[in-house]
Amino acid sequence: MTRLLTLFAAVLALVLTAGAPGAADGSRIKDITTVQGVRDNQLIGYGLVIGLQGTGDTLRNAPFTEQALKSMLDRMGVAVRGVPLRAQNVAAVTVTATLPPFVGVGSRIDVAVSSIGDATSLRGGTLVVTPLTGGDGQVYAVAQGQVQTSGVNVEGEAAQLTQGVATAGRVPNGALVERRVPGTLVGIDKLVLELNNPDYRTAAKIADAINEYTQRRWGARIAAERDLRTVVLNKPASVGATRFLAEIGQLAVQTDAPARVVVDQATGTVVIGANVRVSTVALAHGNLTLRVAESPTVVQPDPFSYGETAVEPNTFVSAEEEGGKIAIVDGTDLQTLVHGLNRIGLKPTDIISILQTIKTAGALQAELIVQ
Repeated sequence: MTRLLTLFAAVLALVLTAGAPGAADGSRIKDITTVQGVRDNQLIGYGLVIGLQGTGDTLRNAPFTEQALKSMLDRMGVAVRGVPLRAQNVAAVTVTATLPPFVGVGSRIDVAVSSIGDATSLRGGTLVVTPLTGGDGQVYAVAQGQVQTSGVNVEGEAAQLTQGVATAGRVPNGALVERRVPGTLVGIDKLVLELNNPDYRTAAKIADAINEYTQRRWGARIAAERDLRTVVLNKPASVGATRFLAEIGQLAVQTDAPARVVVDQATGTVVIGANVRVSTVALAHGNLTLRVAESPTVVQPDPFSYGETAVEPNTFVSAEEEGGKIAIVDGTDLQTLVHGLNRIGLKPTDIISILQTIKTAGALQAELIVQ
């Protein structure tokens, strides 16, 4: 009897494990999608950072700092109207923060502080009470606290040392939420998942994975792909939205992505997607080098000629073109393509030029994005 119960428990465990979401390999739905309408909100405010060691705004060049300082002192009962201020330990800043969805009153969020005057550093300063407003003009949080910066700016009479950005910093947990953004998932029967990287095939796979799970879990197929960006879900009535999203969020899906090559010309970065293909092409890439050198010549006048010393410009210009190698690049897959480009011995800037030329020739079977 005991062995029979043990065998039954083992079979039950296997059944439950097979039905649990997230058993397969791939990306979790919660990592590749977001729920439509559930989003952050941006907040902004104007404030003052005080307590700086002579690195604040020069009030003559930043009159808005002086006005804000006088207004703050007036509210505190200090009469400074008509009195010129010369302090350099105050800086005017903009304060920004992100209000997460469903955050409640009394919660704390991080804020970012950035100087807008001519202050050289916010290091060691303290942000005084700053209301943060949303796009509708309502105050949703109030920020205050010690500003933390990672940059350093030190200067003397004839030298200056700057490391990082000293005129911007953060106040961890520096804002207290005073107003909650309306919105709830309670009572919502239809939910929409938005893909972070829109793709028709991935959207269909997400719908299939959810339907397979809900058919087994609740006996109904509730998901349908609407387009390459969204999947519509009809939530079962017997489960809440939070628990429903928690369960389907663990389902694993093999994502797909369009063939794409992204090029950053400023940094020379080239990112080639796994699905990029290149039709067989033969290419040669030569390097043209131009050199321009200035060697001015000083010409002295003849003795007793009453002439003046003159400087004649003398410019040397040369052009050299190294023999470019010719090679056949046949990108049946990404590894072959990269191996073919590396075999030619090119620099990133040369690879960028070649990819653009291959795209123009119609041999690059991918979208080329140049930033």
